[in-house]
Amino acid sequence: MIVLGIESSCDETAAAIVQDGIDILSSVIASQIEVHHKYGGVVPELASRMHIQAITPVVDEAIKKANIKIKDIDAVAATRGPGLIGALLVGFTFAKSFAWARHLPFAGVNHLEAHIYSLFLIDNKPAFPLIALVVSGGHTNIYHVTSYDHFELLGQTRDDAAGEAFDKVAKMLGLGYPGGPIIETLSKTKDPGAIVFPRTMLEKGSFDFSFSGLKSSVARYIHDNNIATEDEKAQVAASFQEAVIDVLSQKLINAALYKRCQRIGIAGGVSANKTFVEKLSGKAKAKNIKVFSPPIELCGDNAAMIAARGYTMIQQGNTCRLDHDVFSRNK
Repeated sequence: MIVLGIESSCDETAAAIVQDGIDILSSVIASQIEVHHKYGGVVPELASRMHIQAITPVVDEAIKKANIKIKDIDAVAATRGPGLIGALLVGFTFAKSFAWARHLPFAGVNHLEAHIYSLFLIDNKPAFPLIALVVSGGHTNIYHVTSYDHFELLGQTRDDAAGEAFDKVAKMLGLGYPGGPIIETLSKTKDPGAIVFPRTMLEKGSFDFSFSGLKSSVARYIHDNNIATEDEKAQVAASFQEAVIDVLSQKLINAALYKRCQRIGIAGGVSANKTFVEKLSGKAKAKNIKVFSPPIELCGDNAAMIAARGYTMIQQGNTCRLDHDVFSRNK
């Protein structure tokens, strides 16, 4: 089965062609980072307008790169939510119309489940069960995954997502957007333990997250110490990143031990942070737990993961009707 996947939940317009849920024939992504950079974050209205401009060329390019014809496409999948309503509507409506016009089955995919599916598109796929972390600018969720269709939510952020915290701290330091890559690069030059920021673990046994206290602590430190030089900013960045990594790692390992899993998978934009992957892997190895992460091209929002998840949904008859709509929050 050849599936056309479409993703437009935030600020990337993406299309991919995936065969049988595992073979990526093409994956095309049009990024809007340069447009949103000067605002320090994604502007929903601008994102929606740019999706409208990009959607047709991106889909055309994905079909061309896959070396197939439109008539070869057997099914269509698109992100249904969660995400920015206006942005979601562009990709979802385009995909639904594409499928309806060609009498093809159409799946509306949960964006967070799709990120977990990026772990099944790698050569060294994790077996079940596993603990999966979806960590990005909008979400920090831990799941117990026991099959391709069973995702038990164990914990999630109560305020800022980890990626959002990276972006906001980067903005405080005047480093630009997106914050994650910039902070990771700066952090490599400094001692991460030089400044001790709080690690919020919440109630005993909780797998939820809270990064608002950490963010406030960083803001106070910047203000009280008049942080201005590049050297000072790099030190704050390194210590902030270490605090986030410590919390994410401890929660993941605790969840794996609680569920007696020997595998942890991390997906989403923040999983591209090599420092995080390396430190988590080192801590997990001490507990005989193996860590899996996708290649960088599958860490951020992409349509290959949407097509892969859509494939399993369509196989099970879990398809959308013409009157189905998008949703902004996870459900």
